[in-house]
Amino acid sequence: MLPLGFSFGHAPAGLLMLFMALGLDACLGEMGWLFRWLPHPVVVMGRAIAGLDRRLNRAELSEANRRWRGVALVVLVVGTAAGVGGLIAFLARTLPHAWLFEVFVAATLLAQRSLFDHVHDVARALENGGLEGGRQAVARIVGRDPQSLDEYGVARAAVESLAENFADAVVAPAFWYALFGLPGMLAYKAVNTLDSMVGYRNDKYRAFGWASARLDDLANLLPARLAALMLALAAMATPRGNPFRAVATMVTDARHHRSPNSGWPEAAMAGALGLALGGPRKYPGLTVNEKWIGGGRARLTVPDIDRALVLFAAACLVDAGAVAALMAVAG
Repeated sequence: MLPLGFSFGHAPAGLLMLFMALGLDACLGEMGWLFRWLPHPVVVMGRAIAGLDRRLNRAELSEANRRWRGVALVVLVVGTAAGVGGLIAFLARTLPHAWLFEVFVAATLLAQRSLFDHVHDVARALENGGLEGGRQAVARIVGRDPQSLDEYGVARAAVESLAENFADAVVAPAFWYALFGLPGMLAYKAVNTLDSMVGYRNDKYRAFGWASARLDDLANLLPARLAALMLALAAMATPRGNPFRAVATMVTDARHHRSPNSGWPEAAMAGALGLALGGPRKYPGLTVNEKWIGGGRARLTVPDIDRALVLFAAACLVDAGAVAALMAVAG
């Protein structure tokens, strides 16, 4: 039965469209069959950022000049993304049935199903292909050097990626859509893509990517903590999950991560499942000596990845439930 006041030809309330987008993403995932023919919105953003990076980020310029150029990059890319989102939202509320396109675009900016599938692939690769199979699978979702990982390290990397990306690829896009509609969601994805491409602390990007990295930290400040709370709640529906330990680990260990935000969902995941995440890790050309997050086992195995996937799926339901609750409150 259609919700009261819903007319198929006219745009429903924004929160209902977000709820539909979450459902569409959960069912269809990455839609690779479609994006073999059409460019994905994030791919379009990435190409634009790469082109502007080549033009603006010149090694011969002073650090101050490159920092200002990085600020200009953020304003241009994020402003354009928000403008495109605003145009789509305007058309969705002006043309009959055009709101379906807004739901579709929002679904492409979420990553519930694809994240589950990628981490599930790591578990099955480890189970059936051994260490080398696990390394190949985990290399698709993490930036660290896969050849430096043993079987426990591959499993840890998969679970850590699942926790971090629940925050910035599921909760954060939904959060910014709930606040500002599709313009907010597209602007967030632009910020997140900027950070992933230029937000590094090396010589090339320390100045140019400063604004992108700081804005990404700010944009994820609340969503990361909301994601951690959702994971803690979801622990109640997870085999041997412990919501109280999840909250306690968030309080004590979230700041062990070098990111001001990523430690929160990682700590919730570690505490909920009785694991230890983080610790020393290797990236190409760089070794990072980080503290451990959580006081449980650091030697993760395939069953630990599977339990993490159950926790993630339950947390996605909590996320959708939060949207439904907001709809109810909004009337």
